[in-house]
Amino acid sequence: MRLSPRVATLLAVAALPLALTACSSGSSGNGGAASSDKAVAAKAKDPNAGLPTGTQLKKALAPASAFPVGLTLEAAGSTDTGGTFLSASGESTAKPDCTKLEATSWIQVSGYKGGVSFAQNDYANKDKTQEVAQEIDTFQGTTAAAVMKKLRTVATECATFTDTDAHAKVKLAGKSTAGLGDEGYSMTLTSATWENGTSLIATRAGNSVITVLSTAGGDNGAASAKKVTTAVLAALKK
Repeated sequence: MRLSPRVATLLAVAALPLALTACSSGSSGNGGAASSDKAVAAKAKDPNAGLPTGTQLKKALAPASAFPVGLTLEAAGSTDTGGTFLSASGESTAKPDCTKLEATSWIQVSGYKGGVSFAQNDYANKDKTQEVAQEIDTFQGTTAAAVMKKLRTVATECATFTDTDAHAKVKLAGKSTAGLGDEGYSMTLTSATWENGTSLIATRAGNSVITVLSTAGGDNGAASAKKVTTAVLAALKK
């Protein structure tokens, strides 16, 4: 599994408050009432109002106890947006890059870079032969539902593809999964050259999409992926 933490995006966001401060430092007050009215109007139109921040989503990630014995947290794969919201990304109309299904942040295969807030981490055994990754992305408006719809389309478009490591033929089987959030979809990746397959589960809970990847277990990671997904969904309800 390839790691795809969105660190570069977070660095750009971290620099934004400093830039805004520099731009506003030379401005002079033209009336407290006018400024107050603008602030109220901006708040009323805020598309992120009521959405959880990355800090809040991080707390909803499944705990270590939800992962198979022998897997430990990978520090390099842990990141979140903190208390800052990212700019909403539009949908790419390009043909999906099916190899993104092999990596963390595989939600990006949908054509969306991710939510306005997110949190992710992953766990692996010592020799990296078994890994489980989890991510929560929160979107504005109805985008979360659009992402789920696109993932179903991707399952068809990526029915077969060539992996990036062994250049082996990979087969993908997808199906709707009942009982997981507002809607759920599962995909299984298998190859004749792999020792074990990969299970991917995407579920929606309101404006959030949870994506889990697992190669842990002789069942192509299915049981461990579902256990982590269930733990995240339970945490988001609290």
